[in-house]
Amino acid sequence: MTCKIEAVDLWKQLGAEQVLQGIDLRMDAGEILGVLGPSGSGKTTLIKCLLGILSLNKGSVKINGTAIPNLKLMDNIGYMAQTDALYEDLTGLQNLVFFARLKGMKRKDAYAQACSLMKMVELSRDQEKKVVNYSGGMKRRLSLATALIGDPGIIVLDEPTVGIDPLLRDLFWQEFHRLKACGKAIIMTTHVMDEAEKCDRLILIRNGRIIRDGGPEQLKAETAEGTLEAIFIRSARQGREGGEAV
Repeated sequence: MTCKIEAVDLWKQLGAEQVLQGIDLRMDAGEILGVLGPSGSGKTTLIKCLLGILSLNKGSVKINGTAIPNLKLMDNIGYMAQTDALYEDLTGLQNLVFFARLKGMKRKDAYAQACSLMKMVELSRDQEKKVVNYSGGMKRRLSLATALIGDPGIIVLDEPTVGIDPLLRDLFWQEFHRLKACGKAIIMTTHVMDEAEKCDRLILIRNGRIIRDGGPEQLKAETAEGTLEAIFIRSARQGREGGEAV
């Protein structure tokens, strides 16, 4: 199932802070969208609003014309949070089977896909080990696998490669590009500039607003240095001077 995402005039307030301020965003299937911004700029809040995890004060999010939140649509969305949401008293394989069963998969199919995903993230040798004994990097790999359960059309990744080595980061990106070629819509937040350059499109958020939206080469051309790092640093400094959204 391919997906089209449309977010219109998103506003979100948390406490006294206006975190999102009139964000418009459109995205088609077969695209990798990178979300950049300084800490506290509203990236994670935006993702949670797109998923329907957080309610909006104003605005709307639709996937293929259907308003979010929608329980049926959630089965077609894979989400990898910034903090690993795993059951540590279960094995890695048991975690994947459990999440697959939650999505309505038959036990045999759930087990088969769980084994396949454990192999993809190179955890097959540790699939019978309890997650409490996993390293931080292993937990990130398992979290990615949970986001891919059920072959979702939309994959949302919040800092997906934090804590993993360069070899596995390259493995992740091979998988991201394979998923893109299959027509998946992938949204990811990142602070890693060389990863941002691998995205098809980037949005830069500051103070809860999208201030840049374009391809990596387009954004680099806007700086004298010709780098994404330059535009990121400039945005962070301007945000601190002008007051940052949380």
